[in-house]
Amino acid sequence: MDFNFSEEQQLLSDTVQRLVRDTYSFEARRDILKSTGGWSRDTWKALADLGLTALNVPEEHGGLGSGPVETMLVMNALGEGLVVEPFLAAAVLTPVLIAKLNDKAASEQLLPDIASGERIVIVAHQEPRTRGELDHVATRADKNASGYVLDGLKNVVIGGGAADELLVTARTSGKPGDTDGISVFRVDPKAAGVTVKDYGTIDSLRAADITLQKVSVPASSLIGTEGKAFAAIEAAHDQALSALCAEAVGIMKAVNATTLDYTKSRKQFGQPIARFQVLQHRMADMFLHSEQARSMSYLAAIKCVEEDAGERRRALSAAKVIIGQAGKFVGQQAVQLHGGMGMTDELMVSHYFKRLTAIDLTLGDVDFHTQQFIAAANAS
Repeated sequence: MDFNFSEEQQLLSDTVQRLVRDTYSFEARRDILKSTGGWSRDTWKALADLGLTALNVPEEHGGLGSGPVETMLVMNALGEGLVVEPFLAAAVLTPVLIAKLNDKAASEQLLPDIASGERIVIVAHQEPRTRGELDHVATRADKNASGYVLDGLKNVVIGGGAADELLVTARTSGKPGDTDGISVFRVDPKAAGVTVKDYGTIDSLRAADITLQKVSVPASSLIGTEGKAFAAIEAAHDQALSALCAEAVGIMKAVNATTLDYTKSRKQFGQPIARFQVLQHRMADMFLHSEQARSMSYLAAIKCVEEDAGERRRALSAAKVIIGQAGKFVGQQAVQLHGGMGMTDELMVSHYFKRLTAIDLTLGDVDFHTQQFIAAANAS
């Protein structure tokens, strides 16, 4: 199998890396975090101007129609810079979900604006106590003469506070844990009954808890077929999981480079600590873990669009487990090699470590995906 990237893919990777290197320094990132909202619309516009927000939008709706490999390369670069703008949520998960729902009207109305970066649409799916279980949807959508009434709570919705529009998953029938009966609705975050509580997360992203209390939406707000959205939700989250793995790989690359530079400049007993053999072995282990994670990220990018759901689940869960373990090892070793300064806000390594920790907990942690892998393997 050929793992070399095409000229176009390599150009994409180089371009995004250059953007991050030139405009997203540690100091620039700190200024962004201190700003109102905690993210930069200028950066978002720069990403859109490069066509990155159009990557996962089909060509017929103004997008580039690219695939998971291109998304992987972009997420590698964004991970290296710890970019806090909601790219994964708004430019990967959302357009893939809309396309998978196969709703012509919604696609024509939403996807062109998503591709251009003019509209940020966020999927509000996660609920309390889900632990990565996508079918655990308790939010209700009760049908009436004019449409639907939504009631429920969505929590830790990344980018929720920045949303111009929400795509809310709700149950039109069945009970939590059923794959049938889940639907997707377009909801205005400023509509009556919608409360959006925006806050910062441990890894400096922005998330929101979204409460829906008797929110009335018209019948036209339903996207796709009523009660049959789970397959699209699962497929979109699988592609987002692949992108998340790629982000972690980019972070580990940056962590290794930062740690190597530090050990070359930090001196003890009159020489750089990089010359101490025991620390060389530790850094070699960090490199091996990150390279194994990179290989699994390639697997995730290839398999996240696999039609066989069982094979897709095995590959993605295996990747999430290996990358989660690698991220924990690399992050912990980097902090230890930096000494006490490794835990402070003044050094980038602490921010890398926090993001790697959050990635492990996002879309199911190591324990959850270990169980998923075993279940998928036994079912085959």
